[in-house]
Amino acid sequence: MDDFLLQATVFLAAAVIAVPIATRFGLGSVLGYLLAGLIIGPGLGLVAHTEDLRHFAEFGVVLMLFLIGLELEPRALWDMRHRLIGLGGLQILLTTLAIMVGAMTLGYPWQTSLAVGMTIALSSTAIVLQTLSEKGLMQTNGGRSIFSVLLTQDIAVIPMLIAMPLLAVVAKVSVGPDGSIRRAIDNGAMTNGAAEDGHASMSLVDGLEGWQAAGVTLGIVAAIILAGIYGARPLFRFIHTARLPEMFTAVALLIVIGIAFLMTLVGLSPALGTFLAGVVLANSEFRHELESDIAPFKGLLLGLFFITVGAGIDVERLMAEPVLMVGLALAVILIKGLVLYFIGRAFGLRKRGLWLFTLGLAQAGEFGFVLVSFGLQQSVFPEMLASRMLLVVALSMLITPLLFLLFDFIRARLETEQEQAQADVIDEEGPVIIAGIGRFGQVVNRLVQSSGYRTVVLDHDMPTIQLMRRFGYKGFFGDPTRPELLHAAGLGSARVLVAALDDAKSTTKLVAYARRVRPDLHIVARARDRNHVYALYQAGADDIVREMFDASLRAGRYVLENIGMSEYEAAIAEETFYHHDRQTVRDLAKLWNPAIPAVENEAYIARARELEKELETALFTALEARGKHDVA
Repeated sequence: MDDFLLQATVFLAAAVIAVPIATRFGLGSVLGYLLAGLIIGPGLGLVAHTEDLRHFAEFGVVLMLFLIGLELEPRALWDMRHRLIGLGGLQILLTTLAIMVGAMTLGYPWQTSLAVGMTIALSSTAIVLQTLSEKGLMQTNGGRSIFSVLLTQDIAVIPMLIAMPLLAVVAKVSVGPDGSIRRAIDNGAMTNGAAEDGHASMSLVDGLEGWQAAGVTLGIVAAIILAGIYGARPLFRFIHTARLPEMFTAVALLIVIGIAFLMTLVGLSPALGTFLAGVVLANSEFRHELESDIAPFKGLLLGLFFITVGAGIDVERLMAEPVLMVGLALAVILIKGLVLYFIGRAFGLRKRGLWLFTLGLAQAGEFGFVLVSFGLQQSVFPEMLASRMLLVVALSMLITPLLFLLFDFIRARLETEQEQAQADVIDEEGPVIIAGIGRFGQVVNRLVQSSGYRTVVLDHDMPTIQLMRRFGYKGFFGDPTRPELLHAAGLGSARVLVAALDDAKSTTKLVAYARRVRPDLHIVARARDRNHVYALYQAGADDIVREMFDASLRAGRYVLENIGMSEYEAAIAEETFYHHDRQTVRDLAKLWNPAIPAVENEAYIARARELEKELETALFTALEARGKHDVA
């Protein structure tokens, strides 16, 4: 017990220290966890024997796929069938063949080489999906393609495990009770339901004929689907009668753990089973309850898994063969990357989506640990090869966050080159220039044009410009912060500039340049938050509109109308708040300093408190005056 508490303390302390630091420097949480494991394991030697803990932590992958399944309706999964079969199937096949040829070139027999290829073909579901979620890339074209391949890989683990014993080339040697040497090839099958250690196996398919095992497997899968469709709602309604929030958490974990257990009984991937259950429950009214209950466990276990990967890196072997081990890891990434690149192009991925697909899946994955260990038991891999493969898999996973940083760099370069190379020739001028035609700029543009005034619209997002054109609105593609485009749009003669870009820094840059060039120009700017308001104020904007302020103010008025105020009183309160807030922003903008965080700016805080008290007084006075007016 003491040892367990010590290990738990070390793991949690490492995560608490390393992850925020890594995130602060833009490296992502995954790399923080991996580095934490590397430090407390091989670095400081604070933990050892992480293999058992890794098996426990892999349950985080199971929870993650269950939550992903909850976000997918069955129809959406059906729509992905071409990616699952095409992208996923080709990736596994071609990567396996490429790695197999490489291993045979190094002198390994074709059976061992094929097993190596299958192992390396799999990518890291845990690291990739976690990083995609953090970076908001899951719903992009490249992100959806990655998810399809990862799901196909999880399914492919099953036939790989079945095929692995058939590839055994190393004879097992055992010593009999009489001292004689016995030599036999173990095909991995367990007879009569007995495990190797003599205890009864809990598997439901051991000892069955192929068609019988398939029938049992299909029966389990069908039972999960039917239970999800017909049993989930009654179960949650029954749990609801207890009026205890922890019961919802308990039943959510019961569903996931129970399904994972059933999958292991028939030799299927627990992650695949829980994903299927999540898809079945995606249309349930209890979906959000399940998500909120399971998400904390998923995050913690995934973090623990990443730490165990870092802690399990064989530094001694790495130091003994540094060039070979690093070279093999980079070779794996290069070979997989080339295969992914050409497959992605064949399936229509381009530019950002293609690079995300290529770099995101170029590593080996956590199922590689399973296949290598199983292959070693089944005499598929020699011990030296297995040891090297485990290290290569771990190193490639450790490099993965750096590949995503490389993608960020490439994406930024592609966006810059695209804007500079393909900017439209602007052949119109107007009294109003609208820079940015997202949700905010669209409304402004429609109102101004519908009122009879001509606008010139600029935006650096080509799909948005193309969508505008389909609805009959003309716009020009290009970066609105580029001076030559602004002048081509008529900056020298325009009366109003609307700065409505999504990126706050770009909006501030645009306002500052326009004010410097045209001191007489009226500038209306969109602000993301109050700090951005201050920056725009200092840059020279005339009218600054916080993107959520008016909507929030209107929502507050609706609240007042439904808790006792009349519509007129709520409108008075709304108007008073609006005018006071505008004055508050002007006052605080004079005290705001971008170099000092607001919480450390004592003058700013003191004035903000004074203005908040003045707001209460102003609201009371306005409503009191209204009451006296009604009496009179």
